[in-house]
Order: sequence, then structure tokens, then C-alpha cells
Amino acid sequence: MGDIISALNMIFVPLNLLGLFFGVLVGIAFGCMPGLSVNMGLALLFPLAFTFHGIGGILMLLGIYCGAIYGGSISAILLKTPGTPASVATTLDGYPMATKMGQPGRALGLSTMASTFGGVFSTICLILLAPQLAKVALQFSKPEYFALAIFGLSIITSVSSGSVIKGIMGGLFGLFLATVGIDSMTGAIRFTLDTTYLLGGVSFIPVLIGVFAFAQVLGSIEEYYHNERNEQHMLIDRVLPSLADVKRVLGTLLRSSFIGTFIGCVPGTGGDIASFVSYDQATRWSKHGSNFGNGEPEGIVASEAGNNAVSGGAFIPVLTLGIPGDGATAIMMGALMVQGLQPGPLLFVEKAPDVYAIFIGLLLANLIMGLMGFSLIRLFTKVVNVPIHILLPIIVMMTFVGTYSYNNSINDVYLMVFSGFVGYFLNKLGFSMSAIIIGIILGGMAEQNFVGSLIMSDGNFAIFYQRPLCLFFLVAAALSLLSPVFGKLFKRNKA
Repeated sequence: MGDIISALNMIFVPLNLLGLFFGVLVGIAFGCMPGLSVNMGLALLFPLAFTFHGIGGILMLLGIYCGAIYGGSISAILLKTPGTPASVATTLDGYPMATKMGQPGRALGLSTMASTFGGVFSTICLILLAPQLAKVALQFSKPEYFALAIFGLSIITSVSSGSVIKGIMGGLFGLFLATVGIDSMTGAIRFTLDTTYLLGGVSFIPVLIGVFAFAQVLGSIEEYYHNERNEQHMLIDRVLPSLADVKRVLGTLLRSSFIGTFIGCVPGTGGDIASFVSYDQATRWSKHGSNFGNGEPEGIVASEAGNNAVSGGAFIPVLTLGIPGDGATAIMMGALMVQGLQPGPLLFVEKAPDVYAIFIGLLLANLIMGLMGFSLIRLFTKVVNVPIHILLPIIVMMTFVGTYSYNNSINDVYLMVFSGFVGYFLNKLGFSMSAIIIGIILGGMAEQNFVGSLIMSDGNFAIFYQRPLCLFFLVAAALSLLSPVFGKLFKRNKA
């Protein structure tokens, strides 16, 4: 009880609450503007998190994370242009309801209700399940942490949307970047190019902002010259869902929230997968299955409850095991580490008040998101039409200011710009930026625990398969890496 009171004292500080409200507002704005993304919003405002005292910066990033997932539905419904990949399925029924049926307010209201419910549902699951998993994970030692890091690295085959080989190459590139600097175990200087700047390793923040934000800006500039966005205006009617609509979608709301939470727990998945799986199940179970695709309320609710329920589920492996499931949770994990909160089972023992603050903050972020969604929908519909030639220069300025303010180093800015151009070309070639970030984050953990394990066993590699939990994660990692091969063989045999 004392930990919960301490957590409430951390959160209910005026500046921290302001940061949470600001994060949700900015997140919704980022989500509803086509061309921007959850990852981009988190990466851009990552340095701003350090201006807050204590948990305030984490609360702001939680607000951005929740708000951006919901915000993608606004442009999906009004423009048939999903603001985030997680809202692609929302266009199938949201846009027809807004245009053919002439009810954009009804579509946005259903989306807001489903997003809020899904987020709150998954957060409650996080609060109930995470501490129990952490108790099991307390049995871990260096071999288990090494195997866990290898399992975390193996999910790059899942976060690679295109070629699995390119995803693995991206992960290996991230692992290489994690080796730059002074080896913490031996003191050897590695790959520093004879510069003092790299002695401490490749700075995580400039690379993060570069590959997610600056690279995306370069891609948006290219798209702007090929396909300029046209403004559209719609008259918004009532936004609060009617009682009849609530009764109609209640079963779908519960089912999709459960599906989204479960999918969020699986590293390498995400809101886009959850939304499509939820939508597919809704069509199978609904009495109105034939109406899907023509403005069916259950279609909107299924997609939005599913993708927003991922938020709480995704934090279960992050907080208990230190495994980021996608780019957004990798950024959040990096933020926790920078603030001195090392994700893993010991976090629940050593920093229990901070963990409860994250739980309560995520719950509040979803509730604030719902409140803002219902009260500011008319404002957000105007944000959708911000001219791209005004938006992009502002974002470019934020990347430079944010990078420099993190460490007051012009070298960080150079690294960010270089990373941005590299990320732009890698995006064009189909490489996964999430794989690179996961490689950087987990590379150091894998190396240190590998060496530590060998020291424990006097150089005997048998330690990795003689310990049950260690062997379990190594086998799971092998299956994860080979799953794309098995999938292709299954499809070939089925054909």
C-alpha cells in the first residue's frame, strides 16, 4: 500500500500531470496526421522527457504512446488515410460511415469509445499479470539473461515487415553499434575511429531520432513532391455513441480488447496485427457480418479496441523481462533505462513505486485520451489538414533542437543527421529500423551476460543448456528465427 501511495505522490504533481496531458494531446496530433507515426512522435519528444523531474518524462511518453495509436483513427475515418499502420482496418468501415452514411461524428465517437475501453482493459491486465511474471523472473541469473536477450533479438524476424534476411541484417547492424566504445568487461577500446566522442559508445538518442524521425521527414519530403495532400472538410455531428450502438458492439468490444492484449504480450507483434485479427474475428462472430465494409459499427470498434489494447499488453514483456516487442516499446524501454529504471524482474523489487506509477500513468493516459477524444474531435479534424509544407520544417527544427538539448553536443547532431540519411536509404531498401534499435538495446545486455556466464562456469559452455530456463529461451529463440522458414514450407505444401 505504501508503494501505491508513493506512486500517487509521484504522479499527482502539477508538472507531471501537465506532462501527461501534453503527451496525450501531442500523441493524438501525431497519430492523426498522415505521414507521421507513433515511433516518430516518441523519438522527437524523447529529449524533452529529461526536462521533467523523476517520473514526469515517462508519463509524457506514455501519453504520446497511447494518444498516437488512437489518433490514427481520425484520419482513417475522415480521409481514408490511416495516420498509423494500426488503423488500416479502421478505414474499412470508418470511412464508409463518415462519407456514404454521412455520420463522421458517430464513427469518431465509436472509435474513441473503443480505443479508451481497449486501453483501460489492457492496462488492468498489465497490473494483474506483470507482478506475477516478475516473481518467476526473479530466478534469473546471467545465463538466463543472456538467453533472454537472444530471444529478444530473435523477434527481429517478426518486426521485419519485408524480407526476413534484411531484418536480420538490420539486427546485426544494431549489434555492431552496441559494441562500439570501451568494453565494460575487459576495458578494450573498440571501433572508436580514434575519437573520444565514441569512447562511451554510440549515443542511443541521436540514432533513435535519426532513424525514426529525421529519416521519416526525408521520406515525407519525397512523397510531398509526388503526391500533395488535398484538404477535405466534413461537418461533424454528435460524437457520443448512442445506447443502441453500445449494446450492438459490447460483445465485439470485449472480445477485441482481449485479443489485442494477448497479441500485445507477444514480442514482435503490434497494433496492426491486433486490429486485423480483431476485425477478422468480429466478422466471424457478428450477426451483421454481411454489412462489414459498408459502415458497420462493430467493424470500427473491433479494429480500434484491438489496436489500443496492445499498449498495456506490450508493456508486460518490457517491464518483466526487458524485451521490447516493437519500435515504440523499444523507445519506451530506452527511456526507462535513461531514467535509471532497468526493465526486468528486479525493477518490481528495487523500484516498486516507479512501477506502480507507470501502471497508474498508463491508466490515466487512456482515460485522458478518451476525455480529449470526445471533447476535442472537432479540433483534431482541423489538425488533419495542416499543410505538409508547414509541418515538415517544424519537425526538422524539432529533430535538431531535441538532439542538441539532450547532451548539448554538436557531435550528437551530426550523428543524428548521418543516422537519418542512413535510415532513409535503408527504408528505401526495405530494412527494418525497429530491428536496428532492438539490436542496439539488447546487444550490450547479451554480450555482458554471455561473458559473465562463462566466468561463472570457468569457460564451460554447458551452462547454457544445463539450466532449464536458459535452455527454454534458447530453443524459443531458435524457433522464432526459423518460424518464417516453417511458414513458407507450410504454404508451399498447402498449395
